Amino acid sequence: MNEEIRVKEVRLVDEQNNQLGIMPVRDALRIAEERNLDLVEVAPQGKPPVCRLMDYGKHKYEQSKREKETRKKQRIINVKEVKMRPNIDEHDYQVKFRNAVRFLKDGDKVKATIMFRGREIVHNPKGQAILERMANELSELSVIERRPKLEGRNMIMILAPKTDKQD
Repeated sequence: MNEEIRVKEVRLVDEQNNQLGIMPVRDALRIAEERNLDLVEVAPQGKPPVCRLMDYGKHKYEQSKREKETRKKQRIINVKEVKMRPNIDEHDYQVKFRNAVRFLKDGDKVKATIMFRGREIVHNPKGQAILERMANELSELSVIERRPKLEGRNMIMILAPKTDKQD
């Protein structure tokens, strides 16, 4: 910006995006001073580098406003976990199911985990059945992002909330 530009010649663009041509930096700085604007290097990799006449403070302010707006519109998606065991009781399953429903309605992903301990690992079809049941019962609210898969002593399935685009 302004005196910090260390090249001999620049391609100058004014505040209305009109090309003023290639000129020495000191001439570009003189034009910027006459118009009470700043000379800002916008494309340093160009041959010669491209500089624009602008009010740098105003530009910075507009940029921060745009960034704030985009941050406002972003939704951070968390992954909430629901842990179960292969021989889970019906009531306990219903509690976990209601939690999963709440998480999906809040817009979060759900990681459903079946934890196998000791010799329970031989009953992995039982764990698979529990996860498949949960996926079927949640099919109106979610889509399966990752099918049930055994990882070590845990079987994991990830459900993502349905969006309007996926209907």
